[in-house]
Amino acid sequence: MTGSTPAIFTAEDYRARMARAAGAAAEAGLGGLLVAPGPDLVWLTGYAPPVTERLTLLVLVPGREPVLVVPALEAPDAERAVGAPALTLLKWTDGEDPHSLTAELLDPKGGVGVSDNAWALHLLALQRVLPDLRCAALTDALPMLRAVKDAAELELLAAAGAAADAAFEEIRLLPFAGRREDEVGRDLADLLRRFGHSQVDFTIVGSGPNGANPHHEVGERVIQRGDMVVLDFGGLKDGYGSDTTRTVHVGEPTEEERRVHDVVRAAQEAGFRAVRPGATCQDVDRAARAVIEDAGYGPYFIHRTGHGIGVTTHEPPYMIEGEEQPLVPGMCFSVEPGIYLPGRFGVRIEDIVTVTEDGGRRLNNTTREMVVVD
Repeated sequence: MTGSTPAIFTAEDYRARMARAAGAAAEAGLGGLLVAPGPDLVWLTGYAPPVTERLTLLVLVPGREPVLVVPALEAPDAERAVGAPALTLLKWTDGEDPHSLTAELLDPKGGVGVSDNAWALHLLALQRVLPDLRCAALTDALPMLRAVKDAAELELLAAAGAAADAAFEEIRLLPFAGRREDEVGRDLADLLRRFGHSQVDFTIVGSGPNGANPHHEVGERVIQRGDMVVLDFGGLKDGYGSDTTRTVHVGEPTEEERRVHDVVRAAQEAGFRAVRPGATCQDVDRAARAVIEDAGYGPYFIHRTGHGIGVTTHEPPYMIEGEEQPLVPGMCFSVEPGIYLPGRFGVRIEDIVTVTEDGGRRLNNTTREMVVVD
């Protein structure tokens, strides 16, 4: 599937990103980066080629011009990408060995960072040509490459968050009782598209006991009065992600259901309040988790508190114990604690948050109070 990032970014923006990435590679002791089709390539060049068995690979070597190794039959599309003026295209035709062409751009005994979604087919072929080449996964080598967003990226993320908020405000007005989860999921997907999303990545509708499965996929269960329903949905709008969760109740909740929801809401608020420059990713996780543990529900919070978001809906950094990466202004990530009571119900509340100069700012602004639906 081909595509592109918004016209808000220019060739100079992409040139700067590639230069920054090459510089970060050098600081990490790498001789370069190899970036296959996927989110890293889109972020670095604005080019989203079709994903096929033919090799397309961005080669970034510190001190050299960026080179995009590309099949000749796809070169016209590559040349139309916004970032193309910042690239040298190395075209290859069927029958040529693109791995040998790529090898000529690299230090045969150096180390390179390789984007996580590179095909093993191509990486193994390149290593046959360069048996002494040392490779490292890009996420391990440069985990913060895309983590800090500039002003334009923050604007796009805020717009995606606002669109997801608008979808929630609409879905809460529709009937839930007597309808299947997959019907509500389709409504959510339609609403995301109506409010500008070009891609819907997920619409989780976890009703009743299904809500105790954090990544429950929509099913044929009929939602009933008395159900708690976890709604987690998001996708891409203008190339940048949305991801929000609200938990609603069909009819009036019980005292216990209100209590669990209040605990999760307090935990989400504590996680948000922990966001500030100089704090670490694990500080956010600890703050949210402490509220749930103090309330006696610690064993039922079974996932990390958050994940980064940008040109994908899940990317570094991750809000989890042991992640000591300091927060810096421009980072964007979710804060999404939850409590999951097996066989009964679950509650999760999620906002996307960006780090500011003096704290954090939410990119989702719908109510976090208990919402009762019909």
